[in-house]
Amino acid sequence: MSVPEQPAFEGDFSTMWKLGLRPTLRHLTWDWWWWLVMLDDPEGAPSGQQLMVLWSTKDNDRVEVNGMPWRPGERPGTDDDGALLIDGMVCAWWYDGKRMHEPYVKQICEMVAMDDTHPAWPHGSGQGIGGGAVVPLFHEDMSMGLASDLSHFWLELKGDKAAVLNGAPKGMSLKLTPWNNLMSRARPSNATYAADMGYDILRVHGTQVSGTVDEREVNGTAYFQKVCVQAPSPPWYWGVLHFEDGSYLDWFLPHLAPTMTSRTSRPWKKRDIQHIALSQGGLFHDARHQRTERFARVEVNKTASSEHEGSHGEHPGAPLPIFEVRMWNGRTEIRLRVRAVDRAHWHFDQPTAGGIWSHLTYNEYPLELEALNIIDEFGKRTRSDYGWARGNAEHAWGVLY
Repeated sequence: MSVPEQPAFEGDFSTMWKLGLRPTLRHLTWDWWWWLVMLDDPEGAPSGQQLMVLWSTKDNDRVEVNGMPWRPGERPGTDDDGALLIDGMVCAWWYDGKRMHEPYVKQICEMVAMDDTHPAWPHGSGQGIGGGAVVPLFHEDMSMGLASDLSHFWLELKGDKAAVLNGAPKGMSLKLTPWNNLMSRARPSNATYAADMGYDILRVHGTQVSGTVDEREVNGTAYFQKVCVQAPSPPWYWGVLHFEDGSYLDWFLPHLAPTMTSRTSRPWKKRDIQHIALSQGGLFHDARHQRTERFARVEVNKTASSEHEGSHGEHPGAPLPIFEVRMWNGRTEIRLRVRAVDRAHWHFDQPTAGGIWSHLTYNEYPLELEALNIIDEFGKRTRSDYGWARGNAEHAWGVLY
């Protein structure tokens, strides 16, 4: 049984176009809007074609992003009508079903973020229930926004010249519409630690996607999150899967590990073999039984596969990972094995006190789902009970502070 579709996104989008939700902390406050888009591949690659794109700003004098110096400058200001004026970056990668193009976009720019009550909003005032946009100030349209009636998001993107010359698309124009009532709603979460540290996250677990990549019509699904974080982030594992029947699965495992001291983006260091979980979390929107399962017990094991990073990567020949995940509660147990088919990575370096540079390597892996077992009171399901399943996994190491 599939989950019923819905005409508009639901939930509280009131913070969608706001930053500075808590007092900022120099060097730690970091804000971004982030989409992961997974499209049907014309040649049938199980992972689909994938796009990651984010619009970001950071409270820091200097950050190096994959070797590019970035000086964000002042914190976002506002005009008389509440629009945010942002020193930011737009970054993206594109996986075409065969190889990764990274960066697909890496541009330092000024941006404007506004809700639909601003006088500059096209076609007059909106409804004030979450519509708005973030607009980089380029000659070309690189905007992302949510319609005033919450019927759809849009995403416009133009590839960097170097990426296009290497075979990436010139541009994309995507429309992101509600999928079902389990996934297509705003889901906020937050936490506060000591000394004003903490995070505020707004997620939409799933949307449907249509539009064009260059002149080719495309369809698929997408995941969204808006993040405002101000705390050092330890290494983490995270992953997400969308299923053909409208189900959703994710896992999250921040941890302590010897990789916290890493200062390079080189994969598969000897210390990358053990971790101590700081917390564990998993979520399963089960379309078949139309219910949501939450998991407080999650295990992630990372091993090397027989596939390697291609010649286009920073470390050609480095083995790509396999992630084995187990999550369980008092009613349901899920085990799965996913294999990375390529790697995108972003490494961040920023100076801290005493002239020391801190480092964070953030890896994203398009996935192929190789094995799945779901055991609950209704019986057992396996990979063969589902059609396509597409997803992405993250593994980050180092600590940025």
